[in-house]
Order: sequence, then structure tokens, then C-alpha cells
Amino acid sequence: MEKALDRQRVLLHHLRPSSSSSSSHESAPTLFPSNCAAGDSAAYHRTAAFGDDVVIVAACRTAICKAKRGGFKDTLADDLLAPVLKALIDRTKLDPSEVSDIVVGTVLAPGSQRGIECRMAAFYAGFPDTVPIRTVNRQCSSGLQAVADVAGSIKAGFYDIGIGAGLESMTTDKVVPGVPKVNPKVESFAQARDCLLPMGITSENVAEHYGVTRQEQDQAAVESHRRAATATASGKFKDEIVPVLTKIVDPKTGEEKAATIMVDDGIRPNTNMADLAKLKPAFKKDGTTTAGIYNHKTCEILRTTICSCMKLVLQLAKHFFFLGNASQVSDGAGAVLLMKRSLAMQKGFPILGVFRSFAAVGVDPAVMGIGPAVAIPAAIKSAGLELDDIDLFEINEAFASQFVYSCKKLGLDRVKVNVNGGAIALGHPLGATGARCVGTLLNEMKRRGKDCRFGVVSMCIGSGMGAAAVFERGDCVDEFCNARAVRKNDLLSQDAQ
Repeated sequence: MEKALDRQRVLLHHLRPSSSSSSSHESAPTLFPSNCAAGDSAAYHRTAAFGDDVVIVAACRTAICKAKRGGFKDTLADDLLAPVLKALIDRTKLDPSEVSDIVVGTVLAPGSQRGIECRMAAFYAGFPDTVPIRTVNRQCSSGLQAVADVAGSIKAGFYDIGIGAGLESMTTDKVVPGVPKVNPKVESFAQARDCLLPMGITSENVAEHYGVTRQEQDQAAVESHRRAATATASGKFKDEIVPVLTKIVDPKTGEEKAATIMVDDGIRPNTNMADLAKLKPAFKKDGTTTAGIYNHKTCEILRTTICSCMKLVLQLAKHFFFLGNASQVSDGAGAVLLMKRSLAMQKGFPILGVFRSFAAVGVDPAVMGIGPAVAIPAAIKSAGLELDDIDLFEINEAFASQFVYSCKKLGLDRVKVNVNGGAIALGHPLGATGARCVGTLLNEMKRRGKDCRFGVVSMCIGSGMGAAAVFERGDCVDEFCNARAVRKNDLLSQDAQ
């Protein structure tokens, strides 16, 4: 590599104006290793100036609480979103009028209703009426999609500063699988019919088709709770969680009490294999997925109804309680502040991370949980990287079956995956999960420092999709670490080989 640097110095020296009378050492142009270094097969490109990079300067979230039973059971959706939007401004001291757009990922509420609630939340948070807002719904990836949408708009030059956020109140907005009225055409389109399958049935399909055992799923659940409990006890989530002042209503007396919610309340540190083994399958009589929304009889009725193209009728349980190997039904919100690097540097903001790539893919709806196994390689390839370059993964644990399968399919070292627990322990507020994962990932990468450069956020998506994004740690971009030992570098010059 030193030969390559010397060669560049000579070339740049000869390109300088001949009138220069300075000595060769004085007139030699400044070279940085990152100008000349490239990734494997010169795929990961860098330029001398990184001003056009899209960077994250702040990311935060609320605590994640159990729907119907947790700390946010009496908190309205707009009161969940407002604190995280305000926290981005408070932490950076950014003038809120400089934000050009706010995009909020959200799933369950009707679009126009939730759009109005988000607009109201922006006003509560102190944003002027000149800052627009919109919602986006790609189901479980909606929060990540919001971040990607903002990053894409900044990269395209539409604006320089934006916020990608996520929001879900699963207490307020009920989970109603399927659609109110089924089109008779689904009888002729098997994959269209499979889009209506309950998520729990698709989890069972993944376990059955790809050989994921009940023991593997339960072990993943135990580990998720253990890691989340450890992270909470050590204070790892303090930098990302914004305290929310709200109220708790006693269901028996109606008495209201003020409360400040700042701790995830779904984590069960004592979760163990013996207790999980006692749970009956939730979605299928002889299944392996344990959860608390449906029982297997309800799911069997739903599946039979779908296959006969009759009207969907599903009576959901009034109370949601999860203790098993599937994600919890939760309330929460998260937000990420993105901008062009040149502007962040001009304002003196610390750079938490760099948005490198995003990919959304389609998979068979019957096994929708395999989405991350397809989306992750696509996003990594788009970033010009290889799987071995990724130091940390945040993969949403919608169901332990699909989480275990995705890790096994990609050959991931579980030491690098969900190091602070995942949705089985923390919860999965559908629209907020993607934004939550971005903040959790970047804060952990910051703690690990120079040994952790690239990270991935990924999740499966209902009806058969997957999404993934690649991020780079924010403080490492000017270091000499682009060059890596490779077995093949046909595109590099002979001097660099």
C-alpha cells in the first residue's frame, strides 16, 4: 500500500502548476490513506470528501411496554411520539424549523388518523407548522423504512435534514389479521391466499420446513431475556431511552396517577428452559411456537376460513400477555435525526453513524419469517461489503423460529447478534421497531469503538418480505481501515497487491 501512496504523490506532484517554486516536500499535496484505500475487490469506495454522506446525529426511543398491561396502557399514540421528537431537538440544540420532513413508520392505525396524530405530536414537540410530516407502512419494517426514506431524500438532494421515526400503540390499535372481506380470486392464487395466514402459522411453517426445533426456539427466548436484563442492569439503554411523563389508570377504581416511564417492562430475567417447556403451542396443536395472542383452535378456524374464501372472523383475546418464544405485543416510539455530513460537521454535531445501504426484498408469504436471510445479503452487497465485514446485527425477533433460521442460514456468530436482547424480551411495537433497532445498534457500536465498524438492522415483514440496512460507526470514517486482507483483489493495481 505504501507503494500505491508514493505513486499517487508523484502523480499529484506532476499535476501541480509548474510555476510553483516550493520544494517537492513543501509542495507535495496532502494525501490521506482513505483516498487510496479500497475495500475487497475495490467494491467499497471512498472519496477525499465525505460531505455527501447521510449521517445519524441522534437516535432515541421511549421505553417499550407491554400492551394492555404495561406502563403505556393509558398513553395516547401522539403522546408516545412527541417526547422522542422533542428529545432529538433538545439533545442537538437544532433549530426545529431546519428539519425539512418527518417520516413516521406506523402499522395498525388507519392511515389518515395516524397521520393527523403524528402532526399533532410534532406540534407538541415544538416543531413549527412549516415542517411537514407523513406516515409510511411497510408493516414490521415501517420504522426502518422511514429512516431509509429520509436517507434517500437527503441523498437525492431533496433536503439536508430529516427525521425518520416509528410509532405503535398496540394497546389502542388492535391486531386484526387478514382483511375484512376476502376477494374470491384468492382461491386461484395460492400465494395471495397465503398473505392472509396468521403470522403464527407462518412461524410454524418456517419451523417445519427448515427444521427449527422447539428447543432451539426456547433457547433463543431465554437468551433474549438474559441479554436484555443484563443490558438494562448495566445501564446500556439509558442513552437511548427518553423518559415519558404520563398517567396510569387503575382499572378497578379509575384513579389516575402520574408516572414517568423509562424502563422496558417486558423483560423477564428469570425466563428459563424448564418454564418455557411447560407452555402449550399457541398457533397449532402440535406446533412449536408459544405466544399469547391466539390459541391453536382460533388459528385453525382462521386458516380454514381463509382457505374456503369465506369472510374472515377473528375474535382476539381482550388481554395480551406473552411468555414464550415469540415477540411481545407492545407500545412504544423511536426517532432518528439524519442529515448531510457536511452540514453536521458545519454545526459541530457528533456523528453517531453513517447510513450506507438499504434493501427490501420479497419472499414466499407462507414462510414470511425468512425475510432477513434474503434481505441482509442484498443490503450488504449494495454497500459494497461482505457478510464477514459486519460486526454487529440487530435482527428483529418476531418469532424465535424465523430468528433462529435466519442466523443459521447466514452462518452468523450469535455473539454478534442482538447482543442486548431482542423483541422476544424487549417487545415489538410494530411501526417503532425499526427506529428502535437503529438507535440500539449505533449506541452499541459507539461503545465498542474501533473494533466495531459496520452493523446491520433487519426484520421479516408480513405477507412475505424482508428489509435490511447497513450502518457504519460514525467516528471511524477518516481512519486507515478500508484496506482488508483479501484472497482476491484482481481490481487493485499491482503496487497494492
